[in-house]
Amino acid sequence: MSKAEKGMTLGALVMMIFTSVFGFANGPVAFYLMGYGSIVFYVVAAILFFIPFALMMAEFGSTIKGENSGMYKWLEVSVGPRFAFIGTFMWFASYVVWMVSTSSKVWIPFTTAFAGSDQTQKLHMFGLNSTQMVGLLACVWMIIVTLVSIKGVKGIVKITSLGGLAVTSLNVVLIVISGIILVANGGHLAQPFDHILHSPNPSYQSPIGLLGFAVFAIFAYGGLEAVGGMVDKTRNPEKTFPKAVVLSALIISIGYALGIFLWGVSTNWQDVLSGDTTNLGNISYVMMNNLGVEFGKGIGLSQAAAISMGNWFARYTGLGMFLAYSGAFFTLTYSPLKTLIMGTPKKLWPKKFTELNENGMPSYAMWAQCGIVVAIILIASFATPDPSAFYNILTLMANVSMTLPYLFLIYAFPKFKKKDGLDRPFEVYKSHGMTLAISVVVFLLVLGANVFTIFQPIIEGAGARDTLWMIAGPVGFTVVGIILYQNYVRRSKAE
Repeated sequence: MSKAEKGMTLGALVMMIFTSVFGFANGPVAFYLMGYGSIVFYVVAAILFFIPFALMMAEFGSTIKGENSGMYKWLEVSVGPRFAFIGTFMWFASYVVWMVSTSSKVWIPFTTAFAGSDQTQKLHMFGLNSTQMVGLLACVWMIIVTLVSIKGVKGIVKITSLGGLAVTSLNVVLIVISGIILVANGGHLAQPFDHILHSPNPSYQSPIGLLGFAVFAIFAYGGLEAVGGMVDKTRNPEKTFPKAVVLSALIISIGYALGIFLWGVSTNWQDVLSGDTTNLGNISYVMMNNLGVEFGKGIGLSQAAAISMGNWFARYTGLGMFLAYSGAFFTLTYSPLKTLIMGTPKKLWPKKFTELNENGMPSYAMWAQCGIVVAIILIASFATPDPSAFYNILTLMANVSMTLPYLFLIYAFPKFKKKDGLDRPFEVYKSHGMTLAISVVVFLLVLGANVFTIFQPIIEGAGARDTLWMIAGPVGFTVVGIILYQNYVRRSKAE
C-alpha cells in the first residue's frame, strides 16, 4: 500500500478538525452577546477565515516538516528568525493569558457542580470581595496545577478526558431537550426571532459593537494552526484535505447556527440573561440551568421540581466543564512552553529554562510561567471590583491574545509562497495574485476584529480601562520578546 493510501480518510480528518475546533461554550456566549445575529457572524467567519486560514496552515505544515516543525520554523523560513521568535512568543503569550482567564473561571463550574448555580459571587472572607477571593483561588489553582504537571500528567489527562465526553454530550442534551420544549410550547420560541442583526444585548447594538463581536466569531474557530501538521498524515492529501476543510467548516458553522437557534427555544434574553449576576464566565451554566427549568415546566413538573431539574442540568454542565478545563489546563501548563523553548534556538533562553527534569518537563521555566500568571491574576482581580467586568475583561483579553498570533502567520504566508527551493507536496493557492488577495482579506478581517474589540469601550464612552487591559498583554509580551531576542543577538556577537 502506498503512503498516500495509508493516511487518514476524509471522515477521520473531518472528525479530528471538528473536535479540535468546535466548542460548546461558544454557542451560549454568542447568544448572550448577539442573540440570533451571531449566526450570521459565525457563517461569515467560516467562509472568510476558517477555510482560507486552515488551507494556509496545511501548506505550511506539508512543506516545512520535521521534528521541530511548527510556528517558529514556518515563520523563520518565510520571513526571518527575529520575526519568527516574536510571533512564536506572542503565540505562547496567548496561552499565558488563557491560563489567567481560565484559572479564574474554573471555580464557576466547580461551585456549580456542587450547588447547581454559580456561587463565586457569594465568596467573601477576610474583608475581601468576591472578585479578590476568586483571584486568590485562581492563584492557588495555578500553583497546584504547576506542581502536579512538573511530575507528569498522563494519569490526570486520562481522567479529565471524561470531561471532554461530558461536554460533547451537552450538545446532544441541548438538541433533544430543546426539541421537547419546542413541541411542548406549540412551536413558540422563548426569544422572538425578529431583526437578525439586532442584538438584545445593549452593549452590542451599535455598528462598533457589531464589528467588535467579530473577534468572538474568529475565536470560535481557534485551534486551526494545529491542523497544519495533519496534511502528510492524510490519504491523497491534494484532494482529501481541501474537501475536509470545507466540509468541517460547513458542519461546524451549521452546528454553531443550530445551537444558537436552539438556545432561543428556552431562553428569553430579557427574562434570563439581563441580570447583574450573569456574565461571560457563567453564561453556559445560567443557560443550561434555565434549559432544565423550561424542560421541567414543559413536561408538567411543579415549579419547585422544575427548579430542581434546572439545578441538576447546571451541576452536570459544571462537572463536565470543570473536568474539561482541568484536562486542558494540565496539558497547556507545559505544552506551549515546551514547544517554545524546544522549538527555538537554545541560546535565546537562560540555561536553567532549557533544562528538563526526570519527567521531561522544563520545571524551572514552568515555575517562572506560574509566577507571571499569578502576578497578572492578582493585578486583574484587585484592580476590578465588579465580578461581571472582571470576567468580561478576562474573556476579551483571551480572545484578543489568542487571535493576534494569526496575523503573524497570515502576513508570512505570501512570503512563504515566494520562497524558492521548497518541496511543496500540497498546494491550494497556486497563483501569487490569489495568494496575495486572500491573505490581505483574511489579515484585514482578523486585524479589524481585534481593533474594534480593543477600542470599542473607548468609542462607546465606557472608559479606557478595558482597552488598556486588552492592549497590555500583547504589548508587554512583544516588548519582552524583543528584549530576549536582542540579548540573544548581543551574546551571539560577543561569542
